[in-house]
Amino acid sequence: MSEPATEVTSYEVEEQGVAVLRLQRPKSRNAIDTQMLVEILEQLAVARADEAVRVLVISSSDHMGLSAGADVKEELDGEGHVRRMQLFADVYDQIVAFPKPTIAACHGDVVGGGAEIAVACDMRVGGSNLRMRFPGAALGVPVGPARLVTLCGLAAAKYLLFSSRTVGADEALRLGLVNRVAPAAATEDSALELASQVAAHPPEAVAKLKRMLHGWDDVEGRSAAEGKDQVEWQRSGPGLPYTGSTS
Repeated sequence: MSEPATEVTSYEVEEQGVAVLRLQRPKSRNAIDTQMLVEILEQLAVARADEAVRVLVISSSDHMGLSAGADVKEELDGEGHVRRMQLFADVYDQIVAFPKPTIAACHGDVVGGGAEIAVACDMRVGGSNLRMRFPGAALGVPVGPARLVTLCGLAAAKYLLFSSRTVGADEALRLGLVNRVAPAAATEDSALELASQVAAHPPEAVAKLKRMLHGWDDVEGRSAAEGKDQVEWQRSGPGLPYTGSTS
């Protein structure tokens, strides 16, 4: 039985203008399907337009995992797969270009599309149970370089992408994938604490700093170019499989 659409994500604005977008498919390890992507984009648009929102936290309802990646068990035809890949690209681009600071609560499984959402954010709090992986090379998926190289540098990006190895909390901290580590069950609380610290600063100054950093780095331009390639790979290349496990 499919899960109700209303349970795929949730969104709320807490004190100090901290908005929280949570992924809510715990039975599927928060595997990302078409409906979830659509809802994420809708929630991002709401947060972007709300002047009261100063910081956005992306988390999940289960501290055992932010997301295990794309739901390749989702039944889609060829055009449906192309549309979903476009939605993935749009989600990554919208998070990267979000005008306010973003923080990912990286607890448990943070894999594939879940890892891409995490590295598209400005900051990350890792849970002690973190299992982060970029399986693109193992699956033949051309995704990851645009945002990952900005985050941890060329050498570390090559190491993570080419090996497709799983990284725990300590290694993630050492490589710069996360900014701090918290106990697994307190990952979201730690992310909210960091968000409150950022939200206490003048929002115009923080937003300008983000524009300056992104302008000099061109991460938004690289993310858009990578997304275009991803969609074309799905349309005319081998593309993601139609059945299988999450990735």
